[in-house]
Amino acid sequence: MASVTSNPPVAGTLAPRGPHQVTLRIEPPRRWLELRLQELWLYRELLYFLVWRDVKIRYKQTAIGIAWVIIQPLLTMLVATLFFGRLAKLPSQGLPYSVFCFAAIVPWTYFATALANVTAVMVENQRVITKVYFPRLILPVASALSGIVDFSIAFVVLLIFTFAHGIRPSWTLLLLPFFLLLAIFTVLGIGLWLSALNALYRDVKYLTPFLLQFWMLASPVYYASSMVPERYRWLYGLNPMTGVIDGFRWGLTGTGHPPITSLLVSLSIVLLSVLGGLWFFNGMEVNIADRV
Repeated sequence: MASVTSNPPVAGTLAPRGPHQVTLRIEPPRRWLELRLQELWLYRELLYFLVWRDVKIRYKQTAIGIAWVIIQPLLTMLVATLFFGRLAKLPSQGLPYSVFCFAAIVPWTYFATALANVTAVMVENQRVITKVYFPRLILPVASALSGIVDFSIAFVVLLIFTFAHGIRPSWTLLLLPFFLLLAIFTVLGIGLWLSALNALYRDVKYLTPFLLQFWMLASPVYYASSMVPERYRWLYGLNPMTGVIDGFRWGLTGTGHPPITSLLVSLSIVLLSVLGGLWFFNGMEVNIADRV
């Protein structure tokens, strides 16, 4: 617990004769799941500046700047189209394989980049954490939100690429914000666990790249979910990015059927991971300044 006492002056009025004290009590959470969302709202300006800081730092002193957001998914799509589309001839649900792959790479790139940033955010801001109080939850939230800028730029390129191949999105395009929101909560659900664990065990930062490589192969980025046998489809849907990628691909192109089953499973897993991540992160917040 910490107490802060101040004597703020009142502009335009005479200062009262007696002491005018304001006491701020900082206490650890009392319940197993205490969200304290009102604190996030009170510190919304700090959240904005942290997001803007992350965006500026990412492209500071870079040769081609924000063009990296376009080059990375484009090169990945070209290589995947050559090997998986032309040579391996993987099915692409009736779509040009380049569009099929690019529609999955854009949300996956956001997820992988944001999850890596959220995992490292507590250690990278250890000097701030140990000196001043603010809701620690702001740090992973800011890292997850800052990636939306990169995603938006890559998404515009994806739209142009889709139109260039003669594909005209239908009303399903309106559902894309929902799938993006699902990806953001997936990042937060997993990232809250990893960021708190990374503050305790620095091995986590070495584990994260391997985890993302394995996760990408276990997600329908280069292949369609329909290739998974029907009896294992529910198990495959336990990967929350399955619902995100299938839903994003369907919403963008309007081809195929809505992935209702995988979406329901993904929603359940994301909800459980976010609640569990908040519980674990709030428990760590009590002594994270001493451990980081």
